[in-house]
Amino acid sequence: MDKRALQHNARQVLDPVVGVLASFGVSPLLVTCFGLAFSVWGAVVVARGSLLGGGIFLLIAGLCDVLDGDLARRQGKASVFGAFIDSTLDRIGEFVLFGGVLIYVVSQPVDYPVYEPVIVLLALMGSMLTSYARARAEGLGIECKVGVMERPERVALLAIGLMAGYRFLMAVMALLAVTTLVTVLQRILHVRRMSAGKN
Repeated sequence: MDKRALQHNARQVLDPVVGVLASFGVSPLLVTCFGLAFSVWGAVVVARGSLLGGGIFLLIAGLCDVLDGDLARRQGKASVFGAFIDSTLDRIGEFVLFGGVLIYVVSQPVDYPVYEPVIVLLALMGSMLTSYARARAEGLGIECKVGVMERPERVALLAIGLMAGYRFLMAVMALLAVTTLVTVLQRILHVRRMSAGKN
């Protein structure tokens, strides 16, 4: 089953929740803000030493990230500004979460491997560049959803890594560092291909 099919199935499962939120008139922006709040609190929880708690908060934040867009469409409130603010707050939440992980890593005993903070920073850089590459390409009028590691996959992997414990988390961070940077390269090549002859 491909990514699109999985995303479609997930939205079908969550459709009743969207219906309930719409019936109560809940604002999509409010759901977006709750998603950011859960990400920030998850980062605080991780930084203070609870990986499991952080993973749970991240899953809830990811759920909000799915719900807000569907809710906006259900209520007929989908807009350019809504998409912009949603994407911006998502980036903030992701950055803060990685920051919480970095604080947790460097707070380990002094004999922790020096490369572990570097892996976290590379994963953070790759995640930010992945989002930037898509935004910049779409700002130039080129759709750019290609790549092996988009945001839903990053959130799911990071949540699993947090809940599975420190060793598994670092393996996930290494995987994210590699796959996000590969995704950036894929998007660069995609934009180069799509922009050929447009100059």
